[in-house]
Amino acid sequence: MYELDETWVLRRYRDGMDASPELPVMSYLSASGYPVPRLGPQPPSAGPGDLVLQHLHGPTMLKSLLSGAVGAEEGAALLAGLLADLHTVPARLSPNPEDRVLHLDLHPDNVMLTADGPVVIDWSNTEEGPPALDRAMSALILAQVAVDPAHPATDDARVLVTALVPLLAADDGIPARHLADAAARRTLNPTMSPAEKGLIGEAAALVTALIG
Repeated sequence: MYELDETWVLRRYRDGMDASPELPVMSYLSASGYPVPRLGPQPPSAGPGDLVLQHLHGPTMLKSLLSGAVGAEEGAALLAGLLADLHTVPARLSPNPEDRVLHLDLHPDNVMLTADGPVVIDWSNTEEGPPALDRAMSALILAQVAVDPAHPATDDARVLVTALVPLLAADDGIPARHLADAAARRTLNPTMSPAEKGLIGEAAALVTALIG
């Protein structure tokens, strides 16, 4: 991320990933009233991996949770609310009336807490599909940290996921098939180490236990 000025920052994917699919999704969500960064004018020199985005001021939810500025119950309610609000937005392209815009990586480090409210960032994994998959993915990501004894935030993650999963389960649930889909997707994530992937089964079992 490169600061251009007080208004805009440049997000550049170093791995050559194409950022252009995110632009119409973020524009659509913004027009629908969902809290995403505003899109700025793309400079002539912008490559396919570049995005000019609103310069957001404030900590991530993760930083606020770890500092104690935001409690686990409050954080869980905020995450659940952001997912629920996102899933009120109809799919932009899919003809399936039950499909919605999905984030598929909505966790505390992808939520900025600004003076104007929370803003959801990093839409690189966005797809359209069943909302339950999005809920399952958020729960599983946190559960992976919660079951990792080597992670410095394992205790905080366990408290947060313990508060979050019942809220997600009450919001149309996390069916087993969608949790299995989320686990399969995490297994294929190229950014995760073999050790991290080895925790997916235990993390899925934790989510299942918390669903009750």
